[in-house]
Order: sequence, then structure tokens, then C-alpha cells
Amino acid sequence: MDITLTTPALLFPAISLLLLAYTSRFLALAALMRELHVRYKTQPDLRIKGQITSLRYRIGIIRNMQIWGVASFVGCVLCMIVLFVGLLTLGKWIFVGSLLMLLLSLGLSLREVQVSIDALALQMHDLDGDDAGK
Repeated sequence: MDITLTTPALLFPAISLLLLAYTSRFLALAALMRELHVRYKTQPDLRIKGQITSLRYRIGIIRNMQIWGVASFVGCVLCMIVLFVGLLTLGKWIFVGSLLMLLLSLGLSLREVQVSIDALALQMHDLDGDDAGK
């Protein structure tokens, strides 16, 4: 397989958009966590504490998603530098490493979505339980 400077450059828009989406998720969860923290301080409730614990876990996952996404981006830049210098074999290996880091970031993103869906299902089950008692 031939690899040129444009090959890793093709990932730049995708990785940039991915990092933007990750940051958006992080900011939304951080705002929700702050809101729940204030509610918990004024009116302690074990359900709120459980939600905060879940959000803390999800924010940790998002942090790791961002780390691996940025590492993938750095790998692409490094790959382009190495290719520019003329080290084709090293450039290929760096590019493969960059793709693997991107894959890890996407896998973590999938895990975060699963945790989010589980949390929503639990919330809806709680509401269903309230309706059943009436």
C-alpha cells in the first residue's frame, strides 16, 4: 500500500468533528452534574447521588475518549512529518498506530452511549414504577 502526505490528512476533518462532539457531550454532562450536585446539597436523595455517580463514570469515559482522539490526531500529524522527511515505513506504522488509537476512542464512545442508554432506561423504569403504584 502506498501512503502519501494526504492519507493521514484525510482523517483531520473526521477527528476534529469527533473531538467537537466529545467536548459537547462533556460540557452537557458537566452542566447536568453541577445542577444535580446543587439539588443534592439542598435536598439529599439517594437517587440523585446515584445519578451523580453514573455521570462521574461517564465523564471519565469521555475524558479517555478525548485523550485517545487527541493522541490519534497527534499521530496523524507525526505521520505526516515522518512521511515528509521520507521515512515511508515508519510513517506507515505511525499511521496504523493512529488508526488504532482512533478505533479505541470510538470504542469508548460506544461504551459511553451504552451507559447513557442504561441510565435512561433506569430512569424510565423508575417512572413506570411510580405510575404502577397509582
